[in-house]
Amino acid sequence: MKQRIITAVIAAAIFLPVVIYGGWPFTILIYLMATVGLHELLKMHKMPIASAQSILAFILLWLTLIPEAQMEFFTDHDISKMTFVLIGLILLLAVTVLSKNAFTFDDAGFMLIAVLYTSMGFYYIMATREIGLVHIFFVLFTLWATDSGAYFVGRAIGKNKLWPEISPNKTIEGALGGVIAGLIVALVFALFTDIDIPVARMLVLGLVIAVFGQLGDLVQSAFKRHYGVKDSGNLLPGHGGILDRSDSWLFVFPILYLLQLW
Repeated sequence: MKQRIITAVIAAAIFLPVVIYGGWPFTILIYLMATVGLHELLKMHKMPIASAQSILAFILLWLTLIPEAQMEFFTDHDISKMTFVLIGLILLLAVTVLSKNAFTFDDAGFMLIAVLYTSMGFYYIMATREIGLVHIFFVLFTLWATDSGAYFVGRAIGKNKLWPEISPNKTIEGALGGVIAGLIVALVFALFTDIDIPVARMLVLGLVIAVFGQLGDLVQSAFKRHYGVKDSGNLLPGHGGILDRSDSWLFVFPILYLLQLW
């Protein structure tokens, strides 16, 4: 526990000031986090990092992470991010032939999903920061409150397993406790910050963040169980890897945009 707290304090001391400052430092930090996250996925899949397919995956990740404000050159030439994805898919499929199926069709599918899973979450973190600092802190604090509420309520009164095949320690009571904690934070932000969103809408946002944040956590638990690993990495002692700390982010930030809740 001591190691976990020390790591959390150091990570917060680095992450929060960069989030507050924004701009290029924040973009660079997000690129680094996304790159490490994709590296963790490739490592779990036992994909050689120095291989042609892995290099293609990293390039595709970096292209799909380009902030909207920096996409002007590409959009002026009718090149969208979907163009990057389609070109990446074609090249990955070509590698299956060039490698004589040492790199398989299944590997190519994994590679593409890994890139999209990683890039969409981190891209929309940057997009949310562009809306406003209070918005990104609202999401982060709601997610942290949800995690804490689920943990403490689950430990105190949790009896009914939520999804034992995926995450045996999570309980229905804990999940509901997480949702309540998320709603409380949403209400606090609505009443005591300058966020320009009505209270009712904030509560809907809090509910969506709490529910999909826990779903994102379960998704990560599912693929870690599939690959037989406890943590996605070991970059953060006591916490695991980047994906272990951002699993809920990768679901919530895109969902808020897809549902057009901002």
